[in-house]
This record gives sequence, structure tokens and C-alpha cells, in this order.
Amino acid sequence: MLEKMLSGKVALVTGATSGIGRATALLFAEAGAHVAAVGRNKESLAELSEELRKSGSEALIISADVTMEESAARAVQETVEKFGGLDVLVNAAGHLSNGTIESTTTAAWDAMMNVNLRAVFVLMQQAVPHLADRRGNIVNVSSVTGLRSFPGVLAYCVSKAGVDQLTRCAALELAAKGIRINAVNPGVVVTEIHKRGGMSEGDYANFLERSTQTHPLGRVGEPREVAELILYLASDRAAWITGATYSIDGGRAQTCAR
Repeated sequence: MLEKMLSGKVALVTGATSGIGRATALLFAEAGAHVAAVGRNKESLAELSEELRKSGSEALIISADVTMEESAARAVQETVEKFGGLDVLVNAAGHLSNGTIESTTTAAWDAMMNVNLRAVFVLMQQAVPHLADRRGNIVNVSSVTGLRSFPGVLAYCVSKAGVDQLTRCAALELAAKGIRINAVNPGVVVTEIHKRGGMSEGDYANFLERSTQTHPLGRVGEPREVAELILYLASDRAAWITGATYSIDGGRAQTCAR
């Protein structure tokens, strides 16, 4: 049985219906947290609710589009009203699409920034007063692309670099309130984000196979592995860590194009 590292804590997790967000919500529940799970897919939210219930967690399911400022504010408010406070915010909702400096439209750019950066900023801002009350913390899900540049995913790279800098700046500003803020920077992880961004099943299979060569440890990651790091950073074991961007990428950030 997983140690109850978040026993009695209240955690709000966005992007909770798939991938890293879903794995984090389930792991947090195992670790004893009360989980508010935010997503847009109502069917997936219902399935997640059942799994959280089976784990014994007191859960709150919130159907919301975090790119809408009022919806982000509602998610935070409903969490606080349900559980009486907030200890952890995990920003795991994300969007990916292809595009270069020449081919990226302004609409595609705005869509990327709205999900990956603006929504993170809004949710952090809304959560701060409640986190300050309980000396809570934030973990943002960034990417290896926030630390290193990759061709063909321009807006995604820029959005994640923005998340990293937002993490560092806010960590300095909020340290005096006892709020810690960190980010995790995964390499390629088996989720639905690439296919949702337009990659076909065949192309995705080829991408995963190629990724075994581009990641020095010789494989891609699993959502649960990233969730384990998020759990650690959200727990009191990381009480002296803030403003950090943690690579969890099988060594991908250490490589050079060749």
C-alpha cells in the first residue's frame, strides 16, 4: 500500500481525464489526498470518479474548460467550498500541435498559449490566497521542450518555456507566503496528447519507436512515473524545494541534435 504522503491534504488537478493528470489524480488519492479533478470530457470524468471512489478518496469532479477564466475561478472556488481549503494545485492540462515559425497561424499560437500558459497563470493566481492560508504548493507540468528547443513544435516549445519561467518567478514572489512552486519536465510519455494534436495512430507508433533512440535510457515514459515525481514535490518531503524545473525524460534533455 502506498504511503499516505498527502493524508488529509486537498489537491486540485487539471487535465485529470487523461495522461499525466489522470495518473496524478489517482496517485494522490492513493496517497490520502482529497482530490478535485478537473477536465472537459464528462464521460472520462465519470470513469475517473468511479476509480477515485474505489481508492477510498473523497473526490470532487469538476467539468470545466480551464482556458475560460470564469471556469478556472469556479474550479478553485468549488474545491475550497467542498473541502474547506486548498493545499496543492497541479496544472496538468495541456495541448500540443505541430507548426514552424512559418506555418504556425496566430489562431494556433493563441490556442496553445491559452491552454499551456495563460490557464496556468490564471489558476495559480486564483489559488494563491487559499494556498497561502495553508502554506501549500503548486506543481506545473511542463516539458523537456521548455528546457530545450525542438523544430516543428514552435508554439508548444515557447508555451512550456513560459511555464518554466512563470514557475521560477512566482516561486520567488510567493516564498515569503510559504508557497512552494515547482515544475516537472517530462520527455516523451505515452499519453493521448500527440494524437489529440493530429498525429495518426501509425505516425504515433513510429514516433514512440523513434523515441526509444532519442532518449538515452532507451524507452519512453509512463504517466505514473511522472505522477510519482509530482507526488514527491507536492509532499512535505520536498519542503525545501521551490523554483525548480525537474527533468524526468530518460536523459532526453542531455542530448544534442545529430
